[in-house]
Amino acid sequence: MAIVNQQLTLTALDALTVPANKSYAITNILVCNNGTATASFDLHLIPQGGSLSNEVTRVINNLELPAGETFTFDSEKIVLDTGDKISFVSEPQSTEPGAVIGNTCLAATVSYLEV
Repeated sequence: MAIVNQQLTLTALDALTVPANKSYAITNILVCNNGTATASFDLHLIPQGGSLSNEVTRVINNLELPAGETFTFDSEKIVLDTGDKISFVSEPQSTEPGAVIGNTCLAATVSYLEV
């Protein structure tokens, strides 16, 4: 099993792209609000060669997370093939001390197994 961690941004962030000749089973996706204000995110599952589209690839729409809360996506298993991606878009801009412009206070962890 492996994990990837990403701080979510105001623009589309590909948290995981399956490399050539691989398939991954996604076992768990966690999104944690590390800030002091409510933040929200969209989650997209994008097939190889596809592009982020709110009408087609979005599977979670504007989910609000209060400060200090964590969202867990683990009841459904997802299998991704070569070139498939998990992408996030979130808001608002983090106002935490030392925040980098373009970053939000949300962090995502994706856990997967190669199949």
